[in-house]
Amino acid sequence: MKPTNTDRLPWHTRRVLPAVLIASLSACSTTTREYPNDDYGPKTPVDVSQVPDAIPQDVPYSRYGNPDSYTVRGITYHVKKDADGYREKGLASWYGLKFHGKRTSSGEAYDMYAMTAAHKTLPLPTWVRVTNLNNGKTVVVKVNDRGPFHPGRIIDLSYAAASRIGVLEHGTAPVEILAVSATERGGAIPDDKARKYSYPLWIQAGAFASSQNARQLQQRLEQKADISTRIQTSSDRPLPMHKVLLGPIRNPRQLEEISEQLPRWGIHQYHVVQ
Repeated sequence: MKPTNTDRLPWHTRRVLPAVLIASLSACSTTTREYPNDDYGPKTPVDVSQVPDAIPQDVPYSRYGNPDSYTVRGITYHVKKDADGYREKGLASWYGLKFHGKRTSSGEAYDMYAMTAAHKTLPLPTWVRVTNLNNGKTVVVKVNDRGPFHPGRIIDLSYAAASRIGVLEHGTAPVEILAVSATERGGAIPDDKARKYSYPLWIQAGAFASSQNARQLQQRLEQKADISTRIQTSSDRPLPMHKVLLGPIRNPRQLEEISEQLPRWGIHQYHVVQ
């Protein structure tokens, strides 16, 4: 049966669909991205070595993607109330351009070049440290989506995260995942790290395949941020990317203040652009 994107529909959308339709769509969905599969990365590998780890934030759970339970392909999953002490070992897989720019279960747009991931039962968002047990490489990602709905697989990594820890080559790899709290990792950009940057600089608050989505974020930030915003469009990837930038930021203190404000504005995945 032709693959559908049903498993990637935001949960607030799926809840309003008739039960019969949900069951029918879930039963034929093949968005678990078996490897090899019909998902794919860029034709030319993208260097993501400079993409920073996701930064854990002390924020409320998303309004979307956190039902008490949900059912996919006849299997019912129960969403955890919290991620305290969570640790698990199993197979990791990854997803890429097929879902790039589409809405995740938390309502955010999926960015394959950001450090994010999908998990079946962790509350959204949760930050986890993922370690490739084959090579010891690690990355911290933000779990903002649901999946992978495939036996034995415990986490789906973004293209960037999978590349960082060596999962892309074989499609899957044995990993250990450990929940990381904001107090363990630090929610904002600390002063000692900020001093290593060259100023002025910019904060990338989002990147979208859709120029309309980028413009919507820019308009939202313009209403909240006491700093200029702009959209930078890059065409050096298979799909044009529209990056929403805040700046210029001229000193470490200003960088610290804005990084503390971003989670309050609903921006939990961001990084510094020199």
